Order: sequence, then C-alpha cells, then structure tokens
Amino acid sequence: MKIAQIAPLAESVPPRFYGGTERIVSYLTEELVDQGHDVTLFASGDSTTRAELVPITGMALRLDPAIVDPIPYHMMMLEQVRRRADEFDALHFHIDLLHLPMIQDFIGRTVTTLHGRLDLPDLPPFYRIFADHSLVSISDHQRLPMPPVNWAGTVHHGLPAGLLPPRLGQGEGYLAFLGRISPEKRPDRAIRIAARSGMALKIAAKIDTVDRGYWEGMIAPLVDRYPNVEYVGEINERQKADFLGQASALLFPIDWPEPFGLVMIEAMACATPVIAFRCGSVPEVIEHGLSGFIVDSEDEAVAAVAALRHLDRARVRGAFDARFTARRMAADYVALYHGLPGARTDAARLRRQRGEEAELQIVA
Repeated sequence: MKIAQIAPLAESVPPRFYGGTERIVSYLTEELVDQGHDVTLFASGDSTTRAELVPITGMALRLDPAIVDPIPYHMMMLEQVRRRADEFDALHFHIDLLHLPMIQDFIGRTVTTLHGRLDLPDLPPFYRIFADHSLVSISDHQRLPMPPVNWAGTVHHGLPAGLLPPRLGQGEGYLAFLGRISPEKRPDRAIRIAARSGMALKIAAKIDTVDRGYWEGMIAPLVDRYPNVEYVGEINERQKADFLGQASALLFPIDWPEPFGLVMIEAMACATPVIAFRCGSVPEVIEHGLSGFIVDSEDEAVAAVAALRHLDRARVRGAFDARFTARRMAADYVALYHGLPGARTDAARLRRQRGEEAELQIVA
C-alpha cells in the first residue's frame, strides 16, 4: 500500500528524549517499510526514517527557541498533505484534531489515532461534529469519555522486538520511575513506596516548564529527604535499556486515566516487571501475576515489591513478545487500512486515472 504517516512536529520522529507519540509513529513507519509498503512520513526535518520524509520544519518545534506558536507549522504540514493526498491509499494522522475540517474530500482514506486523554470537557462537542471520521483508540479504556463516534478499532502500541533486550539476571536491585514529573504521574507515590520497601529508587524523568513548580515544591524536597532516592534526569533511548533492565521493577503509580503507558511495555521488553496502579489502560497492558502486579494503594504496592521474587523475568519478556511488538501493531493497522472504504475504491480509481496499477498491493 501507499501510506502517509502524519506526525506531530513538537518532537522529531523518533524523538531524542521524551516523546511517546513520535516514538510510536517511528516504530510503525519503519515496520511498515519492512513489510514492503510505500510509506511517506510528514514530520520535522530532523526526523530519521527509511520512508520518504517530507520535512515541514528544520527541527522539532520543542528544540527551536525561535518558535512561539506551533499551529502555523502544523497548518503548513496539512497543506502539504492536502496537495499530495491523491497519492495515498491510506492517510494516517497522529495530530489529534487540527486536520479534521480539512480532509472531507478524502475522508474515506483517512484514520486518526488519538494518543492523548479524552476526558477533557472541550472534546465531546468537537467529536460530535466530526462523528463520521475513522478514529483509533490506543486502549479500550481511553474511549470511555467520548460521545458516539466512528471507532475503527483499538490498536495497542508495540515496540521493535530487538529494541530493548531482555535482562534476565538480578540487576542492581533498585526500583525505577521513568517518564515525566507531573502530578498525575505521582512520583511522590513512587518515593514513598521505595522508602517503605527499603529499596533504592532511581527517577529518570523530564520536567516540563509547566511542572517546574510541582517539582520544586513537592518532589525535590522528597528526593532530598530520602537518601535512597536518586534523580538522574531525562535519559535517551540508548540509556533506557540499562536503566530499565537493571531495575527490579518499574513503578507506574499513576493517578489519571492513562491512555496507554508506553513505559510499561518498554519495561516488559527488558524483562522487568511493572507495579502499576489500577488506572486507565493498566489492566489492559499488565497481566497481574505474570508481567507485574496491579495495585490499588501504596500498601498493596509495598506488598507487591516484596512479592517480586515470585515473578519469572523470562515470562515477563514472553508477555511482551506475545502482545506488544511493532510487527503486531503494524499488522493491526494494515488490516484497518484495508478496511477503510476509500482504500478499496477511491484510491484505486485515482491510480487508474494516473495510469498506475488498479489493485492495491496487499502484503502478508
């Protein structure tokens, strides 16, 4: 198939540091190329891909101090997509909602994966207006706040099988917190759980400007109070394998409706079990007693730390291999693309008009 992937511009594809959506776009794009599809990626110019790259900006917007408003650059990208839309059998958007008013002429060949939280009051009236557009959720739980819309499917995220090698030994015996410092991620819980468990905690996390006050007022004092807690800062992809693989467990003590939680499957790929609070997608990702423990309180989390010795790290990795590879993710999306009405009709007609093959290329 000829497939367009339209990425956010805040980070490169893949991102240098934190950036879950852009990372998933990268994994999906490269796996589709591996499977023989003709893929075009619309993204920032510092992105790296084996697909055709259409660079919209010189660098990721977050890294460019001259950028004040990101919206004009996304509108520039959408104009590039509109001009080339007839080339593609399927157009896959990852930019939430900006594009929906602009794609009505080729809506039958488009799908949008919603990567963020959907329990915000401004979203239901918007999606009621665009209820015919094909949407993909990244967990079933993510859908709950939405009005009736055209759900094309749920596709759980996946990682390249060889990206993060499993670590089956004892490691360094610390608990890990990886992601972002923010109130909904609850690093305070992680600190208390580690302190009560008598284990070291390493925090590798990004601090956004909006969360600087939370860090300085709530979390930094806790880090200073407990000698077993170390803040190591934001880490890159190369550091992630060691950080997660050497940990006894990943703590995922969230307090919000997490749409997916990519770090959970990253830990699983490293054969590291996850202790996660029962919020959002957690029960869809973690198999209690196999790939980790699902808990409802800090007391239960402390008990779960004590029970880690009963988990087999090889089986943690096996749970990842069975459900969360990029190959599986790409196969799910390809099946979804073929199910779009325009991918079977409009795109074939347009190719015939240009004298190209009339049939879609279907890759097993």
